[in-house]
Amino acid sequence: MQLRPALAALAAAAVVLVIAPAGQVAAREAASSPEAGTFLRQTRAEVRVDAFFRAYRQAVLGRGEQSPEQVRARYLTPELDTRLDAWAARNGADPVFRAQNVPSGWSSRYEGSGAGHTTVVVTEKWGSGATHDVWFAVRSADLVIGDLKDPPA
Repeated sequence: MQLRPALAALAAAAVVLVIAPAGQVAAREAASSPEAGTFLRQTRAEVRVDAFFRAYRQAVLGRGEQSPEQVRARYLTPELDTRLDAWAARNGADPVFRAQNVPSGWSSRYEGSGAGHTTVVVTEKWGSGATHDVWFAVRSADLVIGDLKDPPA
């Protein structure tokens, strides 16, 4: 039977993802997502941003085990978290989504690396068909998100 070798290979891949030393939480979360196939083609920073965005979105929708503040504390630097609170107060909107509502979907892409950071762009998708990009800077050393901003002008 050819099903048995395929199942064994799948189990081996799952073990590798779970024990991956860097970004292991993100790897587990990405591997359990419906888009798990794309995980193998993503950079570690993309996986980390995607895991953050997924967990944060679930928390905002009241479907996660953590509050949005807890998710932010887990993935973001304290400095970025403080800046996002100030952004929310100035703009009257969610500082991660950069909007007053929750995107219906998203995709992420690698934008570049340098100076110890990787840039990942999240394209938020809205029910109207509109999209909006949010740029994330991820520290290469520990995969902590250190910046989040609107696209450069």
